[in-house]
Amino acid sequence: MKRFVKNLCLSLSILTLLPLQAGAANENDNSEQFDWTPVMEAIILVESEGNPNAVSGNSVGAMQITPILVRECNNILQSRGSDKRYTLADRYNVEKSKEMFLLIQSEYNKQNNVEKAIRSWNGGPRYSIRATNGYYQKVLRRMR
Repeated sequence: MKRFVKNLCLSLSILTLLPLQAGAANENDNSEQFDWTPVMEAIILVESEGNPNAVSGNSVGAMQITPILVRECNNILQSRGSDKRYTLADRYNVEKSKEMFLLIQSEYNKQNNVEKAIRSWNGGPRYSIRATNGYYQKVLRRMR
């Protein structure tokens, strides 16, 4: 019962973070209107305590970005007809790291689901709820 109440409270707190999108005309417009700042800042604190030079294996920078994520961002940009490309060095740049986060959300999280954004940042697009639960809880605590 305690677990149910805790999960219910957690779910309600997440819902309060989401803006009302009832009048949104186009699903693709949501990502530009949605403020991901609290989520990105919390992820930065969890991933690196804000250190843009943090390194853990092949994950680097404030948001601990992998080469695979950089490649995926470049694939998205190419598919959208953009000439812009990210480099592995861009992972050390906090602003470019945030851009990559936003690009991934615009492609894979058009609903701007905060839980999906957090869990997929840790576990990839086919994340496991069980495997990402600890990370999800840490990010939520940092958002408060």
